[in-house]
Amino acid sequence: MTTAIDTNIFVALWDEEDLRNPTVRPALDAALERGSLVVAAPVYSELLAFPSRSEDFLDRFFGQTGILVDWDLNESVWRTAGLAYQAHAARRRKRCDPGPRRILADFLIGAHALKNNFPLITLDDRFYRVAFPRLSIVTL
Repeated sequence: MTTAIDTNIFVALWDEEDLRNPTVRPALDAALERGSLVVAAPVYSELLAFPSRSEDFLDRFFGQTGILVDWDLNESVWRTAGLAYQAHAARRRKRCDPGPRRILADFLIGAHALKNNFPLITLDDRFYRVAFPRLSIVTL
């Protein structure tokens, strides 16, 4: 079985002061025992925004760990992400929600996992459960 990984997992993994850091590596190891690991292209792109994360760093990291980057997001993924984003925007408008807005990358990550039948390892299970109720989520 292939498991998809959300951006926030790497943020916690690479930050030793993050309180969730000790739970991330065992979760990744357990997922790897069940099969392969993959990230959607938006995860790679988001990780480039973090300090000291270059293409060379990410390419080496993913190569050494065997985590695949899925660069090809097909029409089904884009449409699913768009519909989930549309529903999210409607919920925010209905509630007059001043909370943090979500970016399209979050919806692409969820849609990629859902449309490929990959469970998603994330630290943000609440968001993904609402946006993608049928998505299998690995919660830490």
